[in-house]
Amino acid sequence: MRRSLAVFLLFTLTACQLFTPLPDGRPDQESKSIPVETLYAEAQQQIEDQNFEKAAKTLESLVARYPYGRYAQQAQMEIAYVYYREREPDPALAAADRFIKQFPNSPQIDYVYYLKGLINFNSDLGVFGDFFQQDMSERDAKAAQESFDAFSELTSRFPNSQYTPDAKVRMQYLINALARSEIHVANYYLRRGAYIAALNRAKSVLATYPQSVQTADALRIMVRAYDALGMTDLRDDAQRVLVANGGESAPTILKAADYPWWQFWKR
Repeated sequence: MRRSLAVFLLFTLTACQLFTPLPDGRPDQESKSIPVETLYAEAQQQIEDQNFEKAAKTLESLVARYPYGRYAQQAQMEIAYVYYREREPDPALAAADRFIKQFPNSPQIDYVYYLKGLINFNSDLGVFGDFFQQDMSERDAKAAQESFDAFSELTSRFPNSQYTPDAKVRMQYLINALARSEIHVANYYLRRGAYIAALNRAKSVLATYPQSVQTADALRIMVRAYDALGMTDLRDDAQRVLVANGGESAPTILKAADYPWWQFWKR
């Protein structure tokens, strides 16, 4: 009896493995018999229909069953794209990083760096879109920095890529956005009397983002913080630099309404 039960369980487990459905509903054995060209064509149709969730599953099934060859490489790249279009940044970034690691010499590697930058860029817009609903000290600009890093890698390694001109424009935007992030945090500290912390943030803008449009704002914060600390010589120095660079003489605290930038670059 025990032997019969063991044989039955073994048969049941084997049958389950043979006929486990795939994400598209087909049994595993049936899908293995489908040519890679057919699976890839299905994924392309799903992308054309903007059914990105299903396309991701089809492409992942393709890679799992045909892990080598040009279709697998193309599918790996398109997995990152469809997750990006599905607004799933984490799996999209994971797929992009996986492609970069596995196919560093691919002729399409420039596109993957560009896509990685876009994924973080739009993720950054999601973070900054709720910017003014958050406490300024809690905001995280990690996505913006990672987007900048991906675009920087693209533009430095592939200066003639068709994606480089747009990446450069986005990099300048990100520089200003990152600098503005620091300015808002500096103002947060300034309003709460944390003058040293405000100074450090303002100085970081001048040191890290000297070409940004926020340098005058950083100098204004420095003037106000030095004045509050009684450091009149340093206050006057910062004031002179501010005026020499065309800034206003009176320091101001910036308001959210001054910055409609989070509405830009939606794609």
